[in-house]
Amino acid sequence: MTRIRLLSVLLICTTSSIEAKAATATGNFQVQINIQANCIVVSASDLNFGNAGVLSANIDSTSTISVQCTTSTPYTIGFNQGVNGGSVTTRQMAGAGGLINYSLFRDTGRTQNWGSTAGSDTIAGVGNGAAQSYTVYGRVPAQTTPAPALYTDTITVTVTY
Repeated sequence: MTRIRLLSVLLICTTSSIEAKAATATGNFQVQINIQANCIVVSASDLNFGNAGVLSANIDSTSTISVQCTTSTPYTIGFNQGVNGGSVTTRQMAGAGGLINYSLFRDTGRTQNWGSTAGSDTIAGVGNGAAQSYTVYGRVPAQTTPAPALYTDTITVTVTY
C-alpha cells in the first residue's frame, strides 16, 4: 500500500507540473499624432491660350489649381505678377518678339482680378482635409500683335494659412 501511495503522490506531482499555466503580464503604451495646420498646392495646370494669329479680340482660357489644407484651417490663395509683369494687374508673357499682356481672374465674367493681397484680390477658403479645386480664368485682351514667337510667363501660387 505504501508503494501505491508513493506512486499516487508521484503521479499527482508529475501531473501538477505538466498542467501548470503560463503566467502573463500586461502593459500599455500611447499612440499619437499631432496634426498641425498645413496647406499644400496639390496641382496647378498650365494656362494655355493656344495658337493665335492677330490679337484683335479677347482670347480666353482656363486652368485649375488644387489646394489641400487640414480641416478647419482658413487660407487664401494668391498669385504673383509673374516673371515678366510689373504688377498683378499688368501681367505679361515674353517671347522673342516682345511682350503680350494678359490677365488672371477669379470669376467667369473675368471682372475680379486674381492678385496677391488677402482680403482684396485673393480667394479665401477653409480646409476640409481633401483637395479643393479652383478655376483660373485667363484673358489675353485685344492688343497690338507682336512678332510670331512662343510667349510665356511663370506665375507663383501662394497659399497663406
